Amino acid sequence: MRIAKMGPLTVRLTGGTDGQGGGSGPLVVLMHGFGAPGIDLVGLGQVLSGPSGLRFAFPEAPLALNMPMLDARAWWMIDVERIQRAMMTGQLRDVRNERPAGLEQARSAVVEMLDALETELTPSAVVLGGFSQGAILTVDVALHTDRPFAGLLLFSGAFMSADVWQPLMARRAGLRVLQSHGTMDPILPYPLAHELHEALKAAGLDAQFVGFAGAHEIGGSTLAQASRFLTEVL
Repeated sequence: MRIAKMGPLTVRLTGGTDGQGGGSGPLVVLMHGFGAPGIDLVGLGQVLSGPSGLRFAFPEAPLALNMPMLDARAWWMIDVERIQRAMMTGQLRDVRNERPAGLEQARSAVVEMLDALETELTPSAVVLGGFSQGAILTVDVALHTDRPFAGLLLFSGAFMSADVWQPLMARRAGLRVLQSHGTMDPILPYPLAHELHEALKAAGLDAQFVGFAGAHEIGGSTLAQASRFLTEVL
């Protein structure tokens, strides 16, 4: 693994011809979720498969959280107490109309990182993806840019900023998307994930949805499905 500064973000690079992002193969960029350390998804580089020479980039979110004994990070701040209250009361946490402060700054940082990755690594194709907050950011970046992504990987994300996102979706018609979500997710409820899938599909994106009996995690057959997806789109 190699650690490099790409634009404003620290990125961990794996795979390729040298295990450190070398070579000229395609690139998968995966962004971790809220409260996770920058290394959180790095192990997926050993689990996911795809074309020969496949490379992975794991960017570290820019915000450090005050959590003892854990290098916890975030792409933008969220109301943790609100999530805890929703989980305790069994209420549906509806984020469809939320426009969190910091989302735009996170998007800009990711765009700069992608510019740097494409300049230094010159990948043949790029899949962008993430887990939870990273999956939400993936959709936001894809809808606000014209980058020719080969596909999107959305692990346990949700519909957010619907009034902003929905009008932009048709611009991405034909884009391949693989989305997965646990039916018992207490943090980002399953119905909001499925609603995002239906909106993407209605706008003309080639969207596939994988539901599984699980919580807020990458579970079920998700990784096997993701490996097949990467082989197909890359």
